[in-house]
Amino acid sequence: MVAKDIYDLIADHKITHFSGAPIVLNLIANAPDNEKRQIDHKVKVITAGAPPPSAILEKMDSLGFEVMHVYGLTETYGHVLQCAWNKDWDELSIDKKAEIKARQGVIYPMMEEIDVLDPATMAAVPRDGCTMGEIMIRGNTVMKGYYKNKDATDESFADGWFHSGDLAVMHPDGYIQIKDRSKDIIISGGENISSVEVENIIAKHPAVSLVAVVARPNEKWGETPCAFVELNRGFENTTEAELIDYCRENMAGFKRPKNIIFGELPKTSTGKIQKFELRNKAREHTA
Repeated sequence: MVAKDIYDLIADHKITHFSGAPIVLNLIANAPDNEKRQIDHKVKVITAGAPPPSAILEKMDSLGFEVMHVYGLTETYGHVLQCAWNKDWDELSIDKKAEIKARQGVIYPMMEEIDVLDPATMAAVPRDGCTMGEIMIRGNTVMKGYYKNKDATDESFADGWFHSGDLAVMHPDGYIQIKDRSKDIIISGGENISSVEVENIIAKHPAVSLVAVVARPNEKWGETPCAFVELNRGFENTTEAELIDYCRENMAGFKRPKNIIFGELPKTSTGKIQKFELRNKAREHTA
């Protein structure tokens, strides 16, 4: 299915609600003008599966789509957090709204507890929007354990919480925001770098359709960020140097990707980017 098919379905059948992975939102937001259609009604969208870049949410809002991000895992039998909208945010700028909508949100009513805890001490992290911890979950929709795998179950439920593996911050208003998967965090020269944060900045460049950032081995720093980028149509001549210069202007030096590799990103059947394949490619690129 191409973007034109989605626009035709929404416009012709007056679709007002649908759910779609971030890859679908990207397809809609970055469609060429000849594939877009004017949508004369409000369309509400639920998205899940990966933290959506604020740049994509900003584009969706400008096109008339109202997106709500939700969060959950297979182990929690569906969504357990939702980025419920607060009317106090209605007057904010469109880019600020997009930043808020990229959060994972607040707890669903049927859950017992969800918090961001320090996995070493199991203490709640400060609600400062900066201090990272791990999302921990309790509730009656959380699984009992992994089938015939007691060791994995015991590890995942240490200290009476389900350990999600997602690293996040807690904002002062109680909204949770993912910064990375624990296995995707990049440690460069002793500094923790959120691949999601770097991806969000690169995604704002007009040439970028999709981006994924992974760790690339480095003799001096241990790891450095490596970005894989799909370009929008009409921007095929964009260079690595151009995007690195853009990163230099918009993020701290230690977070800046040292390499940018162009090409189609590997995805699952549901559109989730397969970072394990990109990590292998980054290692090959190093060799």
